[in-house]
Amino acid sequence: MNRRWLARSAFVLMLAAVAVLIGFAELASLAMVAIGAVGACLVLAGGYWFLAHRGVLRWLAFGLVVLTPIAIVVVFALHNLIWVALVSIALAALAVAAARKALAPAASATGMPVREVPPPKRPFLIMNPRSGGGKVAKFGLKEKAEALGAEVALLDGPGTVDVAALARRAVADGADLLGVAGGDGTQALVAGIAAEHDLPFLVISAGTRNHFAMDLGLDRDDPATCLDALTDGVEQRIDLGVIGERTFVNNASFGAYAEVVESPAYRDDKRGTTLEILPDLLGGHRGAKLSAHAGGTTVTGPQALLVSNDPYEISDIAGLGRRARLDTGTLGVIAVTVNNALQAVMLLRGARGQGLTVLTAGQVVVEADAPQIPVGIDGETVMMPAPVRCAIRPKALRVRVPRHRPGVLPAAAEPRFTWSKLVKLASFGSGDQRPGLLPG
Repeated sequence: MNRRWLARSAFVLMLAAVAVLIGFAELASLAMVAIGAVGACLVLAGGYWFLAHRGVLRWLAFGLVVLTPIAIVVVFALHNLIWVALVSIALAALAVAAARKALAPAASATGMPVREVPPPKRPFLIMNPRSGGGKVAKFGLKEKAEALGAEVALLDGPGTVDVAALARRAVADGADLLGVAGGDGTQALVAGIAAEHDLPFLVISAGTRNHFAMDLGLDRDDPATCLDALTDGVEQRIDLGVIGERTFVNNASFGAYAEVVESPAYRDDKRGTTLEILPDLLGGHRGAKLSAHAGGTTVTGPQALLVSNDPYEISDIAGLGRRARLDTGTLGVIAVTVNNALQAVMLLRGARGQGLTVLTAGQVVVEADAPQIPVGIDGETVMMPAPVRCAIRPKALRVRVPRHRPGVLPAAAEPRFTWSKLVKLASFGSGDQRPGLLPG
């Protein structure tokens, strides 16, 4: 089915959802819609109050979150409208899915450019056997890499291994490629050294979350496939983020997340520590007050701030997840400021300017009313002196990737959903209007 008919299907499904609601619920339909909308807002507001308060208020908010959906179901049941609501919701969900698919970028679009390169002669790989719950051993990564001619160093102790010194020693001994099977923090450290010496860098998706590997399109389910880059690889030039004297491949986070993770109690009780600290952070009674300067924009007092190596694709706050490109030469900036339940509801609805600031910049300076602040750098929290400066090194890193990768994104990111684009695409005029060419 082509895009135009997908767009038309979205409108048909949405009309069907409304028709079912009105046809079977009659005059009660408007009241049911209003009840559902009010209930959704109450649940979101209750969730914010639960996080922002302690004691009796927290548990009253918890009760609101739990009891509101039950009350809505009871009201619908009393009017014999549960099946009507379920069918309408299902049709509306199908309409949204069809609309998003219609507006998705063309499958023929290409991702970041690659260039042909010969296989490395002396690859050196660093592997953490504890990373990702033991993926190095589970997938036989050491043995497979050595069979392909790589030298492998395991970070198995005893004691702490200086990864940077290990990588620099390999470069001095003549390594012509550096690679890491481990978490994103270790990836960033060795990537910085590879960029310093203009050597290709190999990512092996043996970490827990593998965000960097995901954005490179690598197979996160089978890290052994990443080793194909040693024999049939291509090379991409991507950006590196810099914060202070450190490099980062994903992002640097300031504010609530970094403050929570920095707490000594977090390791033993993540959930309890988060619930204990969040009320003070949201109320401004704990943590440094931040301000961020990015380009010509200043963001004052955000509770959470994310600076990323290239911007994340985001249509709403829940849509944060991937970067379509890692070679734009810009930092992504996402700042969240939520001071009350209304802002929390508006934020989760995706309203820009209602607690959410999204922009790009070549440099970001984060100031604070404290001499030091915690910063989460690719998942690792460190204390850094304020002000903290973040910058981008355009195309500083040569990444060696397998020729065939399962998760490559198209060059154009999925556009933000707008009715105007969908209407134009669904129109019965002549010609094929591609969503990337439609006006916003």
